[in-house]
Amino acid sequence: MKKSRFSESQIVSILKESEGGIPIADILRTHGISQGTFYKWRSKYSGLEASELKRMKDLEQQLSEYKTMVAELSRDNRALKNLIEKKL
Repeated sequence: MKKSRFSESQIVSILKESEGGIPIADILRTHGISQGTFYKWRSKYSGLEASELKRMKDLEQQLSEYKTMVAELSRDNRALKNLIEKKL
């Protein structure tokens, strides 16, 4: 997946410009982004502040770690069950 050349805080600031009354066509031209990109960002990041965005990313990271832990524990549990069945 291609990495964006804009950080999430930059994306939020670009969206704030549009809320400030600057015409979208000017924003697109100034920052060199397409209209589709702008509207995709707006649907994903609308209404978020930079601090909320950071908190959301931290929560996503934490959730990813928890999912990894659950997967490892499930694998270990399955392996132990198989071992017990073989011994019986």
